[in-house]
Amino acid sequence: MPEAPGEDDRLAEMLAGRRVLVTGHSGFKGGWLCLWLEHMGAQVVGISLPPPTKPSFYEAVGLDRLIDGRFADIRDPEALGRAASGVDAELVFHLAAQPIVRRSHRFPAETFATNVTGTANVLDVARAMPSLKAVVVVTSDKCYENRGWNWSYRETDRLGGTDPYSASKACAELVAECYRRLWFADPAGPQLATARAGNVIGGGDWAEDRLVPDIVRAASNKLPLFIRNPRSIRPWQHVLEALSGYLLLATRLLSSDGASFAGAWNFGPSGEQTVDVETLARAIMACSRELDLPIRFGAEIDAPHEASVLRLDSSKAHAELGWSPRLTVERTLGLTAEWYAAYLRGGADMREISRAQLAAYLEPRSSIGREGLRRCA
Repeated sequence: MPEAPGEDDRLAEMLAGRRVLVTGHSGFKGGWLCLWLEHMGAQVVGISLPPPTKPSFYEAVGLDRLIDGRFADIRDPEALGRAASGVDAELVFHLAAQPIVRRSHRFPAETFATNVTGTANVLDVARAMPSLKAVVVVTSDKCYENRGWNWSYRETDRLGGTDPYSASKACAELVAECYRRLWFADPAGPQLATARAGNVIGGGDWAEDRLVPDIVRAASNKLPLFIRNPRSIRPWQHVLEALSGYLLLATRLLSSDGASFAGAWNFGPSGEQTVDVETLARAIMACSRELDLPIRFGAEIDAPHEASVLRLDSSKAHAELGWSPRLTVERTLGLTAEWYAAYLRGGADMREISRAQLAAYLEPRSSIGREGLRRCA
């Protein structure tokens, strides 16, 4: 008797052949999302600025040869409109953003323009598409007003932010809610939801002022590393965990009961993966000899404010979507370390390695990631 299709099979069935627009496709998370969508047979168009870093996941996997990638600044509605010319997507994932907290302190107006006005510009383009059925706007766990408490934030908790990045993400949520009530309110029409995830890690991230990319850069240059705020607690999760939530949410929005799934959703890691910076840094360095390097921990003088504790409550996604994290912290670190180790050794086909890691995520019994996992354990 044939095995009943699992959730991953149903995702592929729902998204195969779909016309999908992804903003932010040249970034770390957007690149992995495009790779996954392409794997499922979706017809993907990406719009973003050129890759923000060098190296980048976009270049490492040759994403420009897999999807229809277009470059434009979402802050510029005319440039965005030209880039989206001829695109009639059924599904839109909006990930384009200024994603760095510390950069937001240096360039607050740029951050608000990208994350707030840019979101409105993307939604204007999306709602003009005749075939549109669903939009997922990706914001951040930092959209909540962080009170430093030890329990987890729920979708009904107050939005806010004491730094420009967090405030801009709270504003992006308000923009999305406004559009949802005014232009996505028809139960028979396109549906809009927002998605909030934790601190994603995984192979291919080279962004500034992020823990794992900082470790990789120091290791590649054979330099010691200073890590700030070692006691800060974050909801770490592999990038594929967050993306699995976004994709599952999208398929629910595309269903005949899509209006029931509009609104805000958390996709955070399990409690065991909410660990402090020092614990995660030491663990990932232990996973691969290529990432082993001397480190110092301490607090920066005159550093911008960053919240010390942040946790997400994903019980709504678990109860109503059937979503839950799959990876242990050891497997998350093993997959991450193996990707970077292969890149640093040189000569590897990073597209095939990325596809193999996706296969490993979809098939938990796979051996991919086990070598790094053994070292991490």
